[in-house]
Amino acid sequence: MTEDIESIRERIDAIDRDLLKIFNERASLALAIGEIKKREGLAIYDPSREKRIFEKMQGLNPGPLDDGAIVRLFERVIDESRSLERIRTKGD
Repeated sequence: MTEDIESIRERIDAIDRDLLKIFNERASLALAIGEIKKREGLAIYDPSREKRIFEKMQGLNPGPLDDGAIVRLFERVIDESRSLERIRTKGD
């Protein structure tokens, strides 16, 4: 039996709520790392760490999104986390 559009949209809405929670949890963890980096005099931007994340996510990617899409999504998430780290840790 095929699902109707409304039931599929309800599932998408539930996933979107989960993503929102996960994005904010990830941002909170990035802030905690930002505080540690500030305390230890480390740079906010760590290109080798980002590269490892992208490679790992590509390796875990089952599709249907292609690896380029996965990298772009993670670039955006990481960029927003980095911006938040900079904003929250610069004035302390």
